[in-house]
Amino acid sequence: MKQTAWAVERDAEGGREVLLLVTLEAEAETPRAPVAVNLVIDRSASMRGAPLAAAVEAARALVERAGPKDYVGLLTFDADAEQVLPVRAMEPNAKAAFLKTLSRLDSGEGTALHEAVEEGAEAVRRVLVPGARPQLLMLTDGEPSVGPTALGEFKVLGQRVHDSGVALHALGLGRHYLPEILEALTGPSGTGFTHVDDAEGLPLAVGALGAELFGEVVADARVYVLPTGFADLRCRHRYPSRVEGDAMSAALGAVSHAFPRRVLFVGGLEKAEWNLTVNASYTEHGDTRRVSVPVTRLLPDSDEGRFVRAVSAELELVSCEAAAWKALSRRQQDAAERALEGADKGLYKLARLGSAEVPAQRHVDRLADLRRAVERRAAQPSALGVRRAQSEVSRITMSRIGPALPAPAPARAALPAAANGGAPPAGALDGAAMLPWKTGNTES
Repeated sequence: MKQTAWAVERDAEGGREVLLLVTLEAEAETPRAPVAVNLVIDRSASMRGAPLAAAVEAARALVERAGPKDYVGLLTFDADAEQVLPVRAMEPNAKAAFLKTLSRLDSGEGTALHEAVEEGAEAVRRVLVPGARPQLLMLTDGEPSVGPTALGEFKVLGQRVHDSGVALHALGLGRHYLPEILEALTGPSGTGFTHVDDAEGLPLAVGALGAELFGEVVADARVYVLPTGFADLRCRHRYPSRVEGDAMSAALGAVSHAFPRRVLFVGGLEKAEWNLTVNASYTEHGDTRRVSVPVTRLLPDSDEGRFVRAVSAELELVSCEAAAWKALSRRQQDAAERALEGADKGLYKLARLGSAEVPAQRHVDRLADLRRAVERRAAQPSALGVRRAQSEVSRITMSRIGPALPAPAPARAALPAAANGGAPPAGALDGAAMLPWKTGNTES
């Protein structure tokens, strides 16, 4: 495991503050842990046809990726949840039987989402695979219609699943699932959920989740920070965090080869002289390790300093984006416009900082959707736009965003300068051509 802690001191509205970014990253040569995962697939009526076929193909790809030391099970649900295949080792015969069963899945009626998560988690935590963390990977396209349906009940369930030692990953397909429920289920596990517009996007999304599942190196990662000379210290990511004496800790979950974990802390300074003591703990091959992480102080305009600032700007962007969609849903036009302005400023900060690891480009399409909704004073915001935004907020605030995808290369369009008092410097947008903001009447 590679651990870094980078600190940047800068001016803020209330005085001087320090950004502290701690990163835990798996070394390339470190062997991955075995996998113990229960696949939970929605086969309700709305999945009939292309969605279910795509889900089956995505599940097939995951199973084919598994080795003989990996354990995979299958639960499907409509009005009832059924553990179709037990969680078992993917030896050749078991793998062949799994693939045959997938090819025979068909759709039913109803969506017993609560029952599916409960039974899926129960099945996978009954199997001990040394070195493997029990996990649940759920795909759904609809709202719960059978059994518990209240958000509060899913919050309780998500916490209970996490407390039982199971990590829950979720993928929401289309415009009808409830993102608040998926966030409630995955939040305690520190995973966030993934949104996919349509069946065509399932292979890429499940492939990314597969890289996460089949690349895990350590579990139960936690970061501890002891500040000296600070008036306060806050954890900016949405990890479960707590105060432990004079220190603050954040539970980051698992670290895989493709997905390093990052956590950003921000603290207001009380004294000119300050210090941060950082430690990390994690479980690797069944052993719990605790290490000291030296803190490197960076200049704000160094490459690493811009990266730390870019992580902060991205968190500000998605926070404002979420606030804007919420204001629209409540028909609070003024609040939506103010929040959109904040998201715009976050985007410009990212573009100007020019950090390759935190590209501004990946936010452009979603913010264009948001701008269209705000400009039209939409009474009913785009369902896909809302779900895209909530998924991105969920995953970024849990730092589960993985490697950046290559940006498309349309004709470069100048960003309006007014929002930040000036145009981005030359080269700031290289490799991430920005699309025009003013969209006219183009439909999303």
